[in-house]
Amino acid sequence: MVTKNQIKLIKSLHQKKYRKQYKLFIAEGIKVIRELVNSSLEVECVYCTEEIDFEALSFPKKMITTEEMKKISALITVSNCLGIFKIPEVEKPDYSDLILALDDIRDPGNLGTIIRLCDWFGIKNIFCTEETVDVYNPKVVQATMGSLSRVNIVYGNLHQMINETKNLPVYGTFMEGKNIYKQIKLPQKGIIVMGNEANGISDSIQQLITERLTIPRFGDLQQTESLNVAMAASIVLSEFRRINF
Repeated sequence: MVTKNQIKLIKSLHQKKYRKQYKLFIAEGIKVIRELVNSSLEVECVYCTEEIDFEALSFPKKMITTEEMKKISALITVSNCLGIFKIPEVEKPDYSDLILALDDIRDPGNLGTIIRLCDWFGIKNIFCTEETVDVYNPKVVQATMGSLSRVNIVYGNLHQMINETKNLPVYGTFMEGKNIYKQIKLPQKGIIVMGNEANGISDSIQQLITERLTIPRFGDLQQTESLNVAMAASIVLSEFRRINF
């Protein structure tokens, strides 16, 4: 059973200001929760509507009804489990490898997918502007499919963060730039900037870009306006890793 106060607290975590206040976030779905309870994150409690094997050591768990789950879930179609986790302290970034910088990414699905991509390609640090969607937004957490616990995400003044990276090369993606496949030697370490879904990289951050990259179009008509930012990130990260594999 879940109490009224618990319902009130969990529902408040749907909003950024309360996640920040309580230093807690929610995750839903067996795969996501299984990944997170087996990570270094601290589990506050997991609510389930049925018995589930999370393949983890003991942690606080409560059985609730489907109706109670509907009251606390952030999903349209509720899952059979919802976990509450403590937001970890941000770690100091490691500048010895590639760093992905996100300039005002607004779509939760895009951010979640980008975090999964970073996990896949071994990118351990992401810089985000304050305007970028909150990494602990329930939709972002859902889209990461558990990769959230393996990538360090730092929010702040992107201009300042880039300036503090000891003169690393800064790469940005543009419609016009050097062909990423053949016109440039990609390094093992540096900063890759991905811009806002509608407006691209902001003017102030563009001033810090040392190399402009483009992903060439191959279609005969070449009428596609642009790539989704998560799609573009997958291509760029793959090419950086392939070159230095």
